[in-house]
Amino acid sequence: MISKSSRWSNVRGMKNSGKPFLLQPAGKDYLWGGNRLNEEFSKNMPQFPLAETWECSTHPDGQSKVASGEEKGKYLSDYIRRYPECMGTHPRTKEELPILIKLIDAKENLSVQVHPTDEYAAKKEHGALGKSELWYVLDASKDAKLMYGLSHDIEKEELRQSIQDGTLDQHLQKIPVKKDDLFFVEAGTIHAIGAGALLVEIQENSNLTYRMYDYDRIDKDGKKRTLQIEKALDVANRKASKRPVQPMRVLKYRNGCASELLTRCKYFEVHRVLINTERNRRMVSYASDGTSFRVLLCVNGCGSIHFDGEVLEFFQGDCIFVPANSIEMRIHGKATFLDVRA
Repeated sequence: MISKSSRWSNVRGMKNSGKPFLLQPAGKDYLWGGNRLNEEFSKNMPQFPLAETWECSTHPDGQSKVASGEEKGKYLSDYIRRYPECMGTHPRTKEELPILIKLIDAKENLSVQVHPTDEYAAKKEHGALGKSELWYVLDASKDAKLMYGLSHDIEKEELRQSIQDGTLDQHLQKIPVKKDDLFFVEAGTIHAIGAGALLVEIQENSNLTYRMYDYDRIDKDGKKRTLQIEKALDVANRKASKRPVQPMRVLKYRNGCASELLTRCKYFEVHRVLINTERNRRMVSYASDGTSFRVLLCVNGCGSIHFDGEVLEFFQGDCIFVPANSIEMRIHGKATFLDVRA
């Protein structure tokens, strides 16, 4: 295979929205991040620490770009505006990308935070979307944990006081995590990703985060990061959260491929797909039905996508946008994808 650093220039596509293409992410250097995304996923990004890569995003706070084909270098948002048919006919698309996909490397604990609902965001945040999200754990240290909701009911004033006293941690439900775990975090759930977790986050297309507590950390400018306590208290679910249980997942097999549904909710649909054609001359066919775009995030392995006489190489960490009106693709290699749709 060609090297990851040079292959983007070797793909040629016609000026239409029917061919899959690689995405180039935007990077974030939040103070809690590490460098695993550069070291293990070959992101080759200048940020240090590299806390997040926004793999598929049209959000103005961090837009991904087209990284292969004749549209290379353009923002994904510009591509969608030029070819709105690429989004599909699903009501969630509305000619706009409804999702945002991230890779997150938590070397240290993230802030304790909460996200608003769509209804609250529409009223208080100038019509923005709220933020419900899915976490898929790629790796976790032996003692890695997530903070997921409250361990008991609490009154608003008691919650406010615990933030001021630095005792909020005593009220949080702590969940050990391991590789391949799955968590759906509904808007309003108080939460935090703990140190040692490496994960994929699939969310609504929003960047609304209300920080409740940040361990009194100092940023690179020598200042404490801003908290949004009153908004957080407005939207936080103060009832005890049910302890999350890993859902039943059933792999469905076909020649060279296995897949399982991870989640189907009002915001997005996510499947895990395992490709293995190393000993099989027949490639796996992959095509859209026109209903929705698809985003394929390679979380393990490598391979190639073949379409219309062209070949697109992919490696671990690569993100591929497949238009809703995509031509038929065939995939060869040994890899695991997350397949995200509206």
